[in-house]
Amino acid sequence: MNATPSLPVLYPLRAVDTATVHFTDCARGRRRITIDHRPLAGVTPAMLLDWFTHLGGTMEYGGAVVDRYHAWHPIDHIRWELARPAPTGGAGEGARFHMVEAFGARPEFTVDEVARVEKLDETGIRLVLRIAGVPIFQLEHTWSAGADGAHYVTVMDLGVRSPLLAPLNRVLHRKFSGEKALAWVKHNIEEVGQLEYLLPSLSSSGEPEPPQGAECGDSAPDGQRGEAEPVHGQLHRA
Repeated sequence: MNATPSLPVLYPLRAVDTATVHFTDCARGRRRITIDHRPLAGVTPAMLLDWFTHLGGTMEYGGAVVDRYHAWHPIDHIRWELARPAPTGGAGEGARFHMVEAFGARPEFTVDEVARVEKLDETGIRLVLRIAGVPIFQLEHTWSAGADGAHYVTVMDLGVRSPLLAPLNRVLHRKFSGEKALAWVKHNIEEVGQLEYLLPSLSSSGEPEPPQGAECGDSAPDGQRGEAEPVHGQLHRA
């Protein structure tokens, strides 16, 4: 598949040290990565919910109309599509999101996955990838209102919980290596930070967007880029 050309970077990309990052090694070889982002000034939970329920829409960016998903990370994001609408239509709970992106714009760090939306409301979104009904990957974004803007936490869980299927976790670790995980952390901090600029501009535009497609315990939880920032020193192991 051909990569979408990068857009110009209109807004500053957040550095890794603006967030608190924890790697946790869980039972049976599972891995959890938690990112507590700096608050998003001028952003509300309602704006975040609207963003995720309209990811297939477009917006003005740098004098052109572009896909929202591409504007969200102008370098790393390649394509988003609604692979299957929610039972009630559109990008609600029960929908399937098809996401293609390359962390750090590195081809070897490309992901092309379809995940099910198992939660989407004013408190956050949870995406789950299953094989034969077994969850192997979960990505949850949780947000809440705060005095300095929206408080936003990202949690990725990688691996299966079943002891019988635990050998699969070794395969998942090879597919999502430590280096790739560090690149994803940087990518996630950058894309979340862009919401601080994109969402208020959408809110002030007054242009409505039509709906799309009318454990660590055992609980689920183009040259615009400069030199890559070192990530290792910014991470904390729980």
